[in-house]
Amino acid sequence: MKTVAWIGTGVMGSQQAGHLVKAGYSVKAYSRRYEVVCEQAKTLGYTPCRTIAEAVDQADFVFVMVGYPADVEQVFCGTGGILEHAAPGTVVVDMTTSSPTLAQTLYERGKEKGIFVLDAPVSGGDKGAREGTLSIMVGGDEAVFEQALPLLQCMGKTILHMGPAGFGQHTKACNQIAVAGATAAYTEAILYAEKAGLDPQKMLNAIGGGAAGSWQIANMAPRALQGDFAPGFFVKHFIKDMKIVQQEAQANGIELDMLDSVLNLYQAFAEQGGSEEGTQALIEFYRHRGMES
Repeated sequence: MKTVAWIGTGVMGSQQAGHLVKAGYSVKAYSRRYEVVCEQAKTLGYTPCRTIAEAVDQADFVFVMVGYPADVEQVFCGTGGILEHAAPGTVVVDMTTSSPTLAQTLYERGKEKGIFVLDAPVSGGDKGAREGTLSIMVGGDEAVFEQALPLLQCMGKTILHMGPAGFGQHTKACNQIAVAGATAAYTEAILYAEKAGLDPQKMLNAIGGGAAGSWQIANMAPRALQGDFAPGFFVKHFIKDMKIVQQEAQANGIELDMLDSVLNLYQAFAEQGGSEEGTQALIEFYRHRGMES
């Protein structure tokens, strides 16, 4: 059985690593807060490590699930990082939502050292991570993707090789554009229903089975209605993702009016203290704004 290193055990990464343990893989895990990894290990079964070097030692596969592109670059290229300590032949899979340009750079940097790098961001949130039903979009060499596929199948249901390095991240950019529109749309639908005197949940039941139906309406809108704003996906991370998309679009001369509008909404919400809440908490911003007007 292959040995796995897991870097980043947050809301989603911890669950994904746990699925690999359940599948019989030997998993060594590293996060910046060692005490947190130790606590997680009691229920999820992986071996805590104090350093990246310790985690990747003799690992056949290394998975990365951290917060921001700067974090990705640090764990790959910083002192004591993956590219310094992973052995030639190691497959490194970055599952962070990050920059396509950075993904291409890391692929080339890895290639220089005989390390195979894939970019494999995911969609499906904390629920998908817990249940092992994530959608995983992968960029990099197809032969390396085939090597990693059995492990990815422990975490996800829809797993597609999208093309060369960076194409996983480009696909996730498309995902976040669509999610941005769907999230703002169901939020405004709820607001309209409330103001019109409708039962908002009954309204969602009515439209969810028709042309307006979406994963966001089925999974996130009910949480918004119940006041459950726990961060399956942090507002601050969604802002980060949308800014990455915006930068890539601008570099390619693409205008994304809807994305720009939703980003502005979330940035305003974050400025009011919402950055640590889940994306479904956007309804709070709308309601507060309505009370002010």
